[in-house]
Amino acid sequence: MKPELIEELKNISILCVEDEDGIRETIVNTLNYYFKDVYEATSGNEGFELYEYYKPKIVITDIQMRDGNGVELVKRIRENDFETMIIMLTAHSNEEYLMELINSNVNHYILKPLNLKKLSQALEKYLVKSSKPVMLSEDLLFDLQKRELVYKNSEIIPLRKREKDFLYLLYERKDSILKYEEIEFELWNDKEMTTHALKSFIKELRSKLPINVIKNVPQEGYTLQK
Repeated sequence: MKPELIEELKNISILCVEDEDGIRETIVNTLNYYFKDVYEATSGNEGFELYEYYKPKIVITDIQMRDGNGVELVKRIRENDFETMIIMLTAHSNEEYLMELINSNVNHYILKPLNLKKLSQALEKYLVKSSKPVMLSEDLLFDLQKRELVYKNSEIIPLRKREKDFLYLLYERKDSILKYEEIEFELWNDKEMTTHALKSFIKELRSKLPINVIKNVPQEGYTLQK
């Protein structure tokens, strides 16, 4: 994998769900080379708890596990989340079985045994997907690769890192609500986020935007304006 792609992965979190200790340890050791945050679970149910708490960008999971299998885990994640990339590890290679995985909204599958080449191919697929610019509104484009906000395809809106991260989180939750506790966890880096600090942050960010794309949902959080 190209060095610049490896560097890009260092800002991404991933969850590995595998009940066989030896296999999981090998995968996690490899993932630690690429990713800033690597979380691990030994079952589908534990995996879903960690997914809900950490909201990783990528989930890599086995199918057959104790206490909740991988297919059920995918179904629970996909009830409200179609953005997180899901990579399924499988020992099955027949076409009918693989089609079932695709229909379950699995982004990528890897036939066991897992090796570095197969993993790299899956991660590069994620980077291609995540690098496409997205529209926050008709005239406001967010370039995910450059982390730039562009107005009417020409004017770059200067923003601080936390402001860019907030807009990215809004986009990730575009079909739901970005909760207050998620904002604190993702953006305040283990520091307490006071109501005053959040309101000041939102007010300043709105003042920089040529179009107001931030909608407050009282008592819950924020979402993108429809």
